Amino acid sequence: MKKSKRHVANLEKVEKNKLYTIEDAVKLVKETSNSKFDATVEVAMNLNLDVKKADQQLRGAVVLPHGTGKSKKILVLTKGEGAKAAKELGADYVGDVDMITKIEKENWFDFDVIIATPDMMPMLGKIGKLLGPKGLMPNPKTGTVTNDVAKAVEETKKGKVNYRTDSFGNVHGIVGKVSFDDDKLVENLKAFVEAIMKVKPSTVKGTYVKNISISSTMGPGVKLDLNSFDK
Repeated sequence: MKKSKRHVANLEKVEKNKLYTIEDAVKLVKETSNSKFDATVEVAMNLNLDVKKADQQLRGAVVLPHGTGKSKKILVLTKGEGAKAAKELGADYVGDVDMITKIEKENWFDFDVIIATPDMMPMLGKIGKLLGPKGLMPNPKTGTVTNDVAKAVEETKKGKVNYRTDSFGNVHGIVGKVSFDDDKLVENLKAFVEAIMKVKPSTVKGTYVKNISISSTMGPGVKLDLNSFDK
């Protein structure tokens, strides 16, 4: 595939083996964004994990201080008081069995996140084959299976991002958009990295974080100096 002149020029702006401070990396990622649209800024962390061990498979969620720049459509599955609270806080769809039936019978997926109370999980389990491949199955680790529906809706609206380790021990996450102010991207990035630092499994030997890089959609990766995260 032929690379555009702009893409090649952007690649040249990033020094191959250089480790950048968080502030410089954010500036560079914004400068080297190739897309004409408002690109997403992503972080990739390569961790020293043995994902064959259950306790070294990380999964969870981070509420970014400045959100992701993208609003998510929320479906809440609950009964009673929780349903009312969810509607008041701006959930896009609220229901219980009716919504689960709609997904199953109509192949309806006009939402980005499902938040469910634990009593809904047996019914949701029956359509797990539909939800699982799309990454929509609620999970207690990401705060989407909970009795505190109101809190879950609020956090999702604020800009909660999920993470999980892949088979190589990498964790990926969204930290905002290219249009964000530098300081907002820096704060979001720090919040994400700090959250991953906090969940370091006690069984990890030696260095936990091997490297961290950030990039925009279609832009080159910029490696970060891990020391710039030290408090």
